[in-house]
Amino acid sequence: MNAPEPLLAIDADDFSLFGLPRRFALERSEVDARWKSLQARVHPDRFASEGAAAQRIAMQWAVRVNEAQRRLRDPLQRAALLCELLGAPVGAANNTAMPPAFLMQQMHWREELDEARDAAAIDAIAREVQADRQRHLRALEAALDQRADGPAAAAELRALMFIERFGEELDRRLEALGQ
Repeated sequence: MNAPEPLLAIDADDFSLFGLPRRFALERSEVDARWKSLQARVHPDRFASEGAAAQRIAMQWAVRVNEAQRRLRDPLQRAALLCELLGAPVGAANNTAMPPAFLMQQMHWREELDEARDAAAIDAIAREVQADRQRHLRALEAALDQRADGPAAAAELRALMFIERFGEELDRRLEALGQ
């Protein structure tokens, strides 16, 4: 055994590398099983007696497989990858345009949070945010898996990124209250 046998090109997309369909709806257990199988093939310990070059190549593959698993396990990262593959990169850093109704909802939640004085009020906001998150996740899945509509999926993903950040803010407020 010399170096790890090539799985695919190291720059293959994560779905191809893992032998998974390009879909948003993936079973985490399937991603984990594929990761385990790939790691068994490329783990640097398998090449301990093969010399520095083989170990270096194995390390590169192990890192690549770990990065792919991290992206495929995270729904938002998986969606971002699918949007890119559909030719609609999310561009969250430079594309923050959102529909007016969504922006109004964000402002409403922020006002409610500013007025919240106890954990019960913050929990009520969190339940509303979670329901909206689920609605956006369903819309994202439909845009990606049913319609292959990259631009619509990218817009839903940007909304979910806002919602995730607001959810983290809610969690921090609850922690500050000692909850």
